[in-house]
Amino acid sequence: MVSSVPPPVALALIEKLPKTDLHVHLDGSLRIGTILDLAEQQGIELPARDPDGLRAAMHIGESCGSLVDYLKAFDVTLSVMQTEEALRRSAYELGEDAARESVRYMEVRYSPMLHTRRGLKLTSVVEAVLDGLKAAHDGYGIESNVIICGIRNVSAESSLEMAELAVAYKNRGVVGFDLAGAEYDHPAKHHRAAFQLVRDNNINVTIHAGEAYGPESVAQAIHVCGAHRIGHGCRLRENGDLLHYVNDHRIVLECCPSSNVQTGAIRTLASHPLKLYLDLGLRVTVNTDNRLMTDTTVSKELWLCHTQMGLSLKDLHQIILSGFKSAFLPFHEKQRYLRKVSEELRLLGEAPLATTEA
Repeated sequence: MVSSVPPPVALALIEKLPKTDLHVHLDGSLRIGTILDLAEQQGIELPARDPDGLRAAMHIGESCGSLVDYLKAFDVTLSVMQTEEALRRSAYELGEDAARESVRYMEVRYSPMLHTRRGLKLTSVVEAVLDGLKAAHDGYGIESNVIICGIRNVSAESSLEMAELAVAYKNRGVVGFDLAGAEYDHPAKHHRAAFQLVRDNNINVTIHAGEAYGPESVAQAIHVCGAHRIGHGCRLRENGDLLHYVNDHRIVLECCPSSNVQTGAIRTLASHPLKLYLDLGLRVTVNTDNRLMTDTTVSKELWLCHTQMGLSLKDLHQIILSGFKSAFLPFHEKQRYLRKVSEELRLLGEAPLATTEA
């Protein structure tokens, strides 16, 4: 009897599919070689001076047990990202790496205040990153915008300053505002002034929530801070009523499966709620979070969704289209992307059934 089970989708095919990466941290996506180069140029001491040793010291791709332990590796990357040249190079190389796996649109997030240890002005930080992303666009065709982050475990005043920076660079490459950092015991409501400012200026909001804390964190992100998208949202499934609210209002989930396992938010990829969310009709996107720390790409994350969670090629197409629908872009630009990407998906495999309306 001939099996009706379709053959697995090869990673090589997924790498060819047009994609987005809407949740990727600049300071978590450097190349190991770049960290070593920048440290040597700047005279900075690292935990190790060879690629394998540095990867081991930073627990690259390994389970860290908690979000707090996972975030310790950022001390290394941030130490070498305190000059305009380093920021420009980091942004450019991230764009290059993403373009090589057919990421067409990317939203890069970071907190400029973390790059001022050596005296850089906040505006210089923002412009260096935008310059690097523009160079990647010129060289590889990838379109990128920036999401500026406040930090939960830093002061509310600092988040307000980051919000002011987002307002200043609206329509100049910054398309959103986020709250990142240690989630447990650092509620988003403490930063409500920052979110009020960006919302008053019609700036998009995404917030890390429901990763290291329960669905109450997601509710606060939506109802107190006005989030249009939720970063991670792993624990949303613990509150069915809130889950349906998120679904009904098309609030987007920025899922980062491998990262969630690495931080201990999810036990295994197979137990990740992403498939449940997708089956229930939620708008789900798949992203890298931190390409370096998690040792991943968007293609690898989609391939793991296929091989570890049982998602079909049609499911992957739907997730890809959701990425373009969920981008912090003007409606007509999203429509243009959706028409083009839908046709590419049709030519590269079976036609997606999901609507291409933004």
